[in-house]
Amino acid sequence: MHFRLLSVMLLIGSFSANAQFSKGDKMVGASVGSVFINSGTSDVSFPSVTAGYSSTNNGWGIRIEPSIGWFISDKTAIGGTIILNPSSQKNSYEAGGNTFQQDKTNRFNIGLGGFARNYFNDNKSMMPYGQFGFNFGINTEKVEGFDYSSDGGGSYKDSYEGESSGGIFANASLQFGLTKMLGENAGLDFFAGYTYSYNKNTFKTTTSRDYGNNGSIENTFVNEPTTKFTNHGFIIGIGFQVFLKGKKK
Repeated sequence: MHFRLLSVMLLIGSFSANAQFSKGDKMVGASVGSVFINSGTSDVSFPSVTAGYSSTNNGWGIRIEPSIGWFISDKTAIGGTIILNPSSQKNSYEAGGNTFQQDKTNRFNIGLGGFARNYFNDNKSMMPYGQFGFNFGINTEKVEGFDYSSDGGGSYKDSYEGESSGGIFANASLQFGLTKMLGENAGLDFFAGYTYSYNKNTFKTTTSRDYGNNGSIENTFVNEPTTKFTNHGFIIGIGFQVFLKGKKK
């Protein structure tokens, strides 16, 4: 296994690390951006008499974008992408050693997009570039959780679960990066940039209320809220590209 890996590395290293693109060449690859795993805690305290609480949050997400592009000049390429973006987030709130509220959300985005990339030099082993991208698609979201509270009828536990329908999203991004050539036909992308996102979802959420927390459901509520939100963010990532020569005329 180690011998094969060494052979591949020597083979890559034997090629010239410079790249020279021409109109009609292709670039095929994938990028992984905004990979995150988070875990945190917080404590909220009040003056005497009012009790405080603590919270924990855990989440992860990844954005994968397979792509294919065509060079329309020796420095500029345009192409299309497929967007795959799963993520999950969980929040818990505790007081006196007991969890009184917990929320969990799972999301999945899938869509199509396009991009335009321009290299600022050619025939170099380190090639800076700028790229504009736009994508849109559909998303699904599932939520579940519970909380303990009270009203005139006494203490109760609300448990809820819901799922979205007709969810859509759209993103626009501006990136600046660097392609490190590994030979004439392959390179690693390192990039960072700004992204703008829009999301819309309609949920159907069912809440069950259990007075006395004895397993008996006294009330059930069904809600169908519509949520819309926009987000401005910072994206970083890494990608891999294979450059294929076009057919000679």
